[in-house]
Amino acid sequence: MKYKKGIALMLVISSLSLAGCGTKSNSNSSSQSSESTSEKKEAKKTYDNYGDKIAIDYVPEHVITMGPNDTELFCALGLDQKVIGCSLNNHSRGPLKKYEMQYKNIKELTHGAPTKEAVLGTTTDFIYGIDWAFGEEGVDKKDLEEAKIPVMVNKAKTIPEEYNEIKQLGEIFHVEKRADQLIKNQKERIEKVEQEVKGTQPVSVLVYDSGNNGIFTATGSNFETQLIEKAGGKNIFADIKDKAWTTVSGEAASKRDPDVIVVHDYDQPSIKEKIKEIKKDPALKNCRAVKENRFVVVPLEAVLPGARMAYTVEKFGHAFHPKEVKMTKSEEETEA
Repeated sequence: MKYKKGIALMLVISSLSLAGCGTKSNSNSSSQSSESTSEKKEAKKTYDNYGDKIAIDYVPEHVITMGPNDTELFCALGLDQKVIGCSLNNHSRGPLKKYEMQYKNIKELTHGAPTKEAVLGTTTDFIYGIDWAFGEEGVDKKDLEEAKIPVMVNKAKTIPEEYNEIKQLGEIFHVEKRADQLIKNQKERIEKVEQEVKGTQPVSVLVYDSGNNGIFTATGSNFETQLIEKAGGKNIFADIKDKAWTTVSGEAASKRDPDVIVVHDYDQPSIKEKIKEIKKDPALKNCRAVKENRFVVVPLEAVLPGARMAYTVEKFGHAFHPKEVKMTKSEEETEA
């Protein structure tokens, strides 16, 4: 639009310059717009993050996600263009095709665990990361707190806890409707599988993350166990609850004789190598699952809390109870 009076043109240019200062452009038509920190200060609100308090009075514009499941969740919420860096893609086999275009445009901060130098060298004003991205394997959370960077840790052990995290993110970033829609979709799909497997005998499941000196597996307090149970399965090590992950012997697993072995796919070694390793194990090779060749391969990020909960329950449900649960793979719900 053209203005005849020069003063009007100057006012328009001035207002546009002020609005653009310090903000990040968001051209994603699917994402809901939110005002930048320079445009609006709100009443400070405090969120409970598993006992830690997150006090925030602005809409973050420069986010770092630590974990492929967390990066994918930001894509699902239409917040991908706010993410200035991601990490831990070494624990990924790539996003769902539904989020492939959004995900690939996000800069990789570190391929493995995030470092203090990498994180503090950015303009980040909010961090969302899987719990094991902090501490010994990753950046020290205390360093981030000292830098006054709000940190929300993704450490849901139950599906309702993950729904709560999604709801909190929706409020923080002013995408409440999108968060509610995502939760509703997940709930409906998971409930559908639960109804389909209702009345069936739960299949016994061994989670095989990695091998070598024993089997690194998920316990009863691990988020993955929730997904297995919703799909009509039972983690054979669900009775261990003092930690989310543990190492067991092949003999211990063989005694519990799993019907199915869920194998995590990420980084190295390859799935072929992992399954070959299982079949060669003197104890595991006698398990019912190995004899019947019942292996379920799943990307690691699919069993972590995030946007894939329903997808994984559907995948497990079909693998555990193929007659009751029909897996319908649309183009947008398959792995990239």
